[in-house]
Amino acid sequence: MTESPCFFDLQVNGYGGVDFNADDVTDADYHRVCERLAAEGVEGVLATVITDQLDTMASRLRRIVRARDENQVVRNVICGIHIEGPFINESAGYVGAHPVDAVRPADVDSMLQLLEAADGLTRIVTLAPERDDGLKVTQRLSQEGVVVSAGHCDASLEQLRAAVEVGLSMFTHVGNGCPKNLDRHDNIVQCALSMSEHLWCCFIADGVHIPFYTLANYLKAAGIGRSIVVTDAISAAGLGPGQYSVGGQTVDVDENGVTTIAGDKSHLAGSSVTMQKTAENLRQNLGLDETSIRLLTSENPRKALSLL
Repeated sequence: MTESPCFFDLQVNGYGGVDFNADDVTDADYHRVCERLAAEGVEGVLATVITDQLDTMASRLRRIVRARDENQVVRNVICGIHIEGPFINESAGYVGAHPVDAVRPADVDSMLQLLEAADGLTRIVTLAPERDDGLKVTQRLSQEGVVVSAGHCDASLEQLRAAVEVGLSMFTHVGNGCPKNLDRHDNIVQCALSMSEHLWCCFIADGVHIPFYTLANYLKAAGIGRSIVVTDAISAAGLGPGQYSVGGQTVDVDENGVTTIAGDKSHLAGSSVTMQKTAENLRQNLGLDETSIRLLTSENPRKALSLL
């Protein structure tokens, strides 16, 4: 039997029926999920809070902080927080499943409100560089030691380069968070891959968000040494087809694991994949060796957070 890596997942919105972006999630829910993650070989995750009104996001961040404070199992598994939004591109396609009415341009005061609610646990913030005027938020986050990741964005190559100069160091789920129809050559995916020498490139390896042959091409372009695999898991992860929730929105999951907002098949809403399944996909569908799989799912995520 192939030994599994000690997985580390930088983007987990929920798991095993529990939505980290629900307003009724309990400390017991966090405990149950973290026990299950640990049993499945996941040593650490970043609990991900997605776009909503600032006060709502702050409340959800404080709930994660409290759950960690009060429970050793939760503290062991949830190693920090990934704030995805609300400072993303509101245009159709780029905004993805994030509620467009809660999307807003980046500003330092709003960012500080969220950081304060997270009580020092923020490890990654995903934002759109083109919505960060003067790159003030990117620069401030970098100074605070937070990894700044571009995502749900349509930044030009020049805008990405400028953001890298002041601290941008990652790109969230490359190949997703963008429209299906893009310019053949001058598009955000190509821009991200062209900057992989400076950016950790994160990918969802479920076969749904990116076809496996395309993921193989992306990994060749970015390089295994600069790539990270995440699940972008929602509450459906580890379960079967059905209806689940993410941030108050109902999500349909079909028999192939495709996750879409109920009644709207136009874009995906997180993933139902597990890290164990991701490793199996990399092994069986991409033919990667165990060293490469360990880098993508365990070592590189830690390196990106300066944990190795």
